[in-house]
Amino acid sequence: MASAIVPAFFGVVSAFLGNWALVVAAVAGASLVFLLVALASIRISDSVSLLIIGIMFGSITGAIVNILQYFSEPEQIQSFIVWTFGSLAGVTWVEMQVMGPIVFAGLILAFFLIKPMDALLLGENYARGVGISVNKTRIAVIISTALIAGTLTAFTGPIAFVGVAVPHIARSIFRTASHKVLMPAVVLIGAAIMLICDIFSQLPGNQNTLPINSVTALFGGPVVIWVIMRSRNVKASFGG
Repeated sequence: MASAIVPAFFGVVSAFLGNWALVVAAVAGASLVFLLVALASIRISDSVSLLIIGIMFGSITGAIVNILQYFSEPEQIQSFIVWTFGSLAGVTWVEMQVMGPIVFAGLILAFFLIKPMDALLLGENYARGVGISVNKTRIAVIISTALIAGTLTAFTGPIAFVGVAVPHIARSIFRTASHKVLMPAVVLIGAAIMLICDIFSQLPGNQNTLPINSVTALFGGPVVIWVIMRSRNVKASFGG
């Protein structure tokens, strides 16, 4: 949402700050939405209700984007629509000089959070008992997620399903909940899957390129369905 606001309404600021304006907007927008969902999760423990709230947040941001498109110029709308398709080819080396350090900083922060997040797997009381600050850890997770997800989305577009499917694939392969194993596994598997999806998006013998969002959805959708069905089968086997 924030990535759409900058080019639509703050063209002067965007022209002056260049790619940094888009990055700041994307990180701020990702932080805001993630913070709202995190605050909702504190008050609501039911996963289904939390999922519905997340969908409602998505609907609200989608409505705001639609309003921005209504008041935008045709050229801005076309540019935004192309951006929503998602693409790795549009990232230049100049943009990499901005995107690379920010994403790297987010990854470094995420790896420093491995021990606190492993402690939180055993519950907040256990984490506090071993000297972990739960609130500081949550804030650091929000910052790390916003830096990585916000920056990548700003430059490559909202590429769906990879962030949802890849962690489940890593858990299924390594059969562990330890972030010490899952963190590097998710990074490597996610990068490999994105490259494979990007290859499939290039139509052989044709100059056209499929929207990478469509390719990742065709890949990630079945994985998410499989994870949900598998979890229900596990619960049923234990009489849950």
